[in-house]
Amino acid sequence: MNETQVMSVTQAIVKRRSVKIYDPQHKMTEEETAKLMSLAMLSPTAFNIQNWRFVVVTDAAVRKQIRAASWDQPQVTDASLLIVLTADLKSWANQPERYWSNASKPVQDYLIPAIKQYYDGKEQVQRDEGMRSCGMAAMTIMLAAKEMGYDTCPMDGFDFDAVAKLLNLPADHTPAMFVVVGKALQPANPRGGQLDFNEVVIYNKF
Repeated sequence: MNETQVMSVTQAIVKRRSVKIYDPQHKMTEEETAKLMSLAMLSPTAFNIQNWRFVVVTDAAVRKQIRAASWDQPQVTDASLLIVLTADLKSWANQPERYWSNASKPVQDYLIPAIKQYYDGKEQVQRDEGMRSCGMAAMTIMLAAKEMGYDTCPMDGFDFDAVAKLLNLPADHTPAMFVVVGKALQPANPRGGQLDFNEVVIYNKF
C-alpha cells in the first residue's frame, strides 16, 4: 500500500502485530506524539469518567530503570515511545460534574449522582473499570499508530509495584499496561495460530 494513502480500520487491525525489536535511533516528533495521545483520549469510558492516565516516559534513565523492572525486554528502551497506561481509580469521585459539563441539565441531574452510586465503596468495580478503560485506550493507540506508519507492542510483563514507584504514581493510581511505539527493525513472527471461529464466537448461549 502506498504510504500516502489512508489506512482503513480493517487494514490497521489486520496489519497490527506485536513487534519486539525497534530502531533505537528513531524519534517521533512532538506533533506525532500529541496526535497519538489526543486520539487515545477519544477512547470510551463508562460514565465518561476518563479514568486513564497516559504516562509518556521520555527520560532515558527512567526508561532504563523500567526496562530492568520489565524482564529486561529491549522494546522498553528501544522503541520511540514508552506509554504507561495507568488507571486513576478515583476519577469517578474527582469533580464528576466535569464529565458532563456540556450535557443538558436533566442529563447532568441523572448521571452525576449515578456515578457515585455505581462506584462508591466498590474498589473491585473501580479497578475493573480502570483496566477496561486502559485496554480500550491501548487498542486505540495501537491502531492509530499503525495508520501513522508505526509498530507497537502491548505489554504487561513488568513489576507493577516497581514501575508505580519509579513513576511516583499516586496511591489511587495503578499501572494497567504498557504500549511501546516505534519503527520495527524486525517484523513480528508469523501468527502463532488462531482458534477456530466457531470455538470463539458463540451465539446466544453456550
